[in-house]
Amino acid sequence: MFRRGRPMDDSTGGTSRDAGWFGRSPQRHQQDNGGEERAAEDRVPSRPVAPIRPVGSGADRTRTAPQQPAPTQPQAPTPTQAPAHPRVPAQAQPPAADPRVPAQAPAPAHALTPPPAAQPAPHPTPHPVAAPTPTPAATPPPPPEDTSDAALLRRTMAEIEPIADKVTSYFYALLFLKHPDLRDLFPVAMDTQRDRLFRALLTAATHADDAPTLTTYLTHLGRGHRKYGTRPEHYPAVGECLIGALSQHAPRSWDARTEAAWVAAYTTISQIMIDAAAEDELRAPAWWDAEVVAHEMRTRDIAVVTVRPDQPYPFLAGQYAALETPWWPRVWRHYSFASAPRSDGLLSFHVKAVPAGWVSNALVHRARPGHVIRLGPPAGSMTVDHSTDNGLLCLGGGTGIAPIKALVEDVAQHGHRRTVQVFYGARYDHDLYDIETMLRLQQSHPWLSVRPVVDEGPGGTLGCRLPEAVCEYGPWHTYDAYLSGPPGMIRRGVDTLVGIGIPSHRIRHDSIEELVGARN
Repeated sequence: MFRRGRPMDDSTGGTSRDAGWFGRSPQRHQQDNGGEERAAEDRVPSRPVAPIRPVGSGADRTRTAPQQPAPTQPQAPTPTQAPAHPRVPAQAQPPAADPRVPAQAPAPAHALTPPPAAQPAPHPTPHPVAAPTPTPAATPPPPPEDTSDAALLRRTMAEIEPIADKVTSYFYALLFLKHPDLRDLFPVAMDTQRDRLFRALLTAATHADDAPTLTTYLTHLGRGHRKYGTRPEHYPAVGECLIGALSQHAPRSWDARTEAAWVAAYTTISQIMIDAAAEDELRAPAWWDAEVVAHEMRTRDIAVVTVRPDQPYPFLAGQYAALETPWWPRVWRHYSFASAPRSDGLLSFHVKAVPAGWVSNALVHRARPGHVIRLGPPAGSMTVDHSTDNGLLCLGGGTGIAPIKALVEDVAQHGHRRTVQVFYGARYDHDLYDIETMLRLQQSHPWLSVRPVVDEGPGGTLGCRLPEAVCEYGPWHTYDAYLSGPPGMIRRGVDTLVGIGIPSHRIRHDSIEELVGARN
């Protein structure tokens, strides 16, 4: 057993992936995708959606120096050119010469005065020439503005994101004012509901140009909304109030073109959800009534609840279901199945009561044998791929050990020997509430190894030690990884597993942002 002086927070007490009009976002690491693909021959003709009533509606500077005349080089005097001198004053007349002797010409003045020494040619004084101003590099023209519908949706979402709570509160107030009959479809407390709506809008805007991802996401929502009593005629009212709220709070980005984009997007969204619900109606009920047949307290705040559905309930190990209690109508929370499908048809859930958790506290402290709860349809893709021989690396923190136990039982039922390595994390020793069950499974199956990991101490977060413990073993690059537990543990676990060589497409886990009761 691993120990460390850093403690951890509590584990999850269930999830609320799709409660309300909108639910969780699709994840990149093979998160829950809402069920298998639909066969073409089973498709149900689309039910038309009533139309939504539209609501409102510098030049470069270059300094050039003036042209200067070419400087004239003064010419130096040549030897035959003497500089000018003043005349020499006349000398006194000599006595008269003999006329018979020819007179000699007087010596020239320059012969009497030696010529001055030649002066060097003066250097011309250069005139200052202004350096030309460099021409700045031409700025490339800005790219053309993206005016696609997807870009318009994202622009609106970016504008309302800082005031998301205000926008969604306005939307619900408008909806219940104009259509008071719809109020009964929603839970009494709307705090969590507001967050779900904004996340759904953000998902639709983000994946507006990714049809396959958006269709998978909306198909899951459409099927899940059947348990709320949602009908096709409800969608136009919701769309009208949604567009009214967006136009009211996104004045900078809203115009006629943006409104048309949102009307078209919501029409597509609602039609996909309506078609998915209609198709699902042909093969499954909107919910199952299930009687509590066993209630076992494992710790003061963790219970194992076993129920018997009123009709066959098909599911796969590793999946989850939405639960509603009779004490809180229309409030649903998700819990993973704690076992593989059983021959007696019973279903078990591990539930941890969390602060302010209406459903979790009701299941732990109020539910008893004989009470009847409701189950939504099964969902989730954290299931075993039986077509491969890859080993399974499983990390379970707190009540996240429940689906891990179901995966182990599923491998055992298929009879195919595959190495399964389980790391069971908890904050304290007594939080390993299901360790005896896991150790019994280890004794029965030689291909299974279970390693408890405890991180004791004040404060801290559940799962700090768990990813680190995995690194002390391995190698894991040939394993498929499964993670279940608090969001912080899943985030650290995914980063650790990718870092040690497990490809992200072979890492499966529950939705992170929708896990209820786990706070970092």
